[in-house]
Amino acid sequence: MSPADPLDDRPDTRTRILDAADRLFRHYGYAKTTVADLARELGMSPANVYRFFASKLEIVEAIAARMLDQRHAHNLAILASSGTAAERLVRFFVDAHRMNVEAFASDPKAYEIVEVAMAEQWKTISDHLVMMTDVVENLIREGMAAGEFPRRDDVRRMAACTRQAFASLFHPTLILQCSDDPERAGPEELAEFVIRALRCP
Repeated sequence: MSPADPLDDRPDTRTRILDAADRLFRHYGYAKTTVADLARELGMSPANVYRFFASKLEIVEAIAARMLDQRHAHNLAILASSGTAAERLVRFFVDAHRMNVEAFASDPKAYEIVEVAMAEQWKTISDHLVMMTDVVENLIREGMAAGEFPRRDDVRRMAACTRQAFASLFHPTLILQCSDDPERAGPEELAEFVIRALRCP
């Protein structure tokens, strides 16, 4: 361990590395930022960065996981909020679309990280999709219990299909590719369409 590394013994070093990496990735882009750049930003050696993360890819995975944890907390807040199940389902998907559009409009370089995540098929991404389906399933079950939706046995499949129907609202690549489609349904219109499908006997 080098005495020139002032953050070596701090308990928040991992968080500080992630914060610095997030700033650099957003400013220069993921591909152009090296671990050496990150170490220099923090005033430590690259070897010290590698004590906490085995690679640059592991760092960006951790950043993505942190961001998705925040998104999941928002989804759970919607699940626990007031309103009918249908109203909360609409809010769930409209908010997902709004947050992604705002994120990429304010920070285009973040899309580079998403491309890496999709190409590498990170477990972080697949886990997040499962958690999204969990929230949708709970909302559908609450809707059934309240008489908003007819009762069915295949609730998990309904939740999975509902999430997939909204893919164009929260999948970053689809958001960008579909933005110029003149017949593209807006988030509220698509949400209401799916709610009507859930209400069918």
